[in-house]
Amino acid sequence: MTHAFYVYGSYGFAALVTVAVTLWTWADGRARRKDLAALEASGIRRRSAPAKDSE
Repeated sequence: MTHAFYVYGSYGFAALVTVAVTLWTWADGRARRKDLAALEASGIRRRSAPAKDSE
């Protein structure tokens, strides 16, 4: 039990970093989807999107 603080602290830090990266990725994904929706609403489409009206 002499190293319990170190071990539990390491697990806690790893869990904190994992949660932080997960939340950051989720938030960034939402922001990118919002940006993409704004671009598509303004008429700019992805090259991979199907063409409308034989463009």
